[in-house]
Amino acid sequence: MIRAPLTDAIVEVFDSLPSQLQDAARYLIDNPEDVALLSMREQARRAGLQPWTMVRLAKRLGFDGYEPLRSLYANAMRQGELGFAGKAGAQLARQSEVGDRALAGEMVRSLAEQVARLGEPERLDTLVAAAERLYAARRIFCLGLRSSHPVVAHFGYVLSFLGEKTVMLDGASGAGTDAIRLATSQDMLFVASVAPYTRLTVELARRAASGGVPVIALTDSAVSPLAGLAALSVLVATDSPSFFHTMTPAFVVGEILAALIAGKGGDKALAAIRRTEEQLSQLDIHILPPRGRRTS
Repeated sequence: MIRAPLTDAIVEVFDSLPSQLQDAARYLIDNPEDVALLSMREQARRAGLQPWTMVRLAKRLGFDGYEPLRSLYANAMRQGELGFAGKAGAQLARQSEVGDRALAGEMVRSLAEQVARLGEPERLDTLVAAAERLYAARRIFCLGLRSSHPVVAHFGYVLSFLGEKTVMLDGASGAGTDAIRLATSQDMLFVASVAPYTRLTVELARRAASGGVPVIALTDSAVSPLAGLAALSVLVATDSPSFFHTMTPAFVVGEILAALIAGKGGDKALAAIRRTEEQLSQLDIHILPPRGRRTS
């Protein structure tokens, strides 16, 4: 069973509660996901209680009302304290309450807001500073495992059009991350990971930083284990109505950084991109759409 934020406090006073408050307390302990996402009235309905009973319990536990209590559970879920299983339960409860279409709409709105916040002045300044440092590096070693892998893989692929500036560190073979030993202070490690942080990613980043390799971290918090190692951190949101954290803002950041780095290369970068396109054409890699075909 998932341990909810108030489990210990509830257990301590449980025997002293009136029977209806005990029923409400038992609901909180057994359904932390519902508490995090559902309205107080819906929770009361599912518990077979009156809404005022939930309010009375919240006040008995030291809260001014039920909303501060519910916010405590919501924050715990956002910070990962309920785990993937807990979030899955919350998603299922929410999806059951509002339906598939509404949940999809909530996800779209959430993602749109998170991406829009990347355009705030301070965040744009951070993106520009990160691109400048990455552009100045001799080589960029790219590290992102598990859910963060597509972020750095796409970043590295886009920059591969410029030549051999990027080096992918991929743990799939068991030896793919060994190339980090070649990195020096003239290079840069671009590393991505969000909570729950991948242990190997953090360990490799720590070794690189201790060896004098500058680190640019793409992560979710100023207290992330990567942020403390980095010369510069780009922070992204990961909250999602889904049980799984979103990687969309991180993916967008990767695309922006790759574009900025390429653009800073001027005519040299343009020549490299043309050369790459010619090579790919000779290898017959891509199937291009028919010329003149209109899309909608």
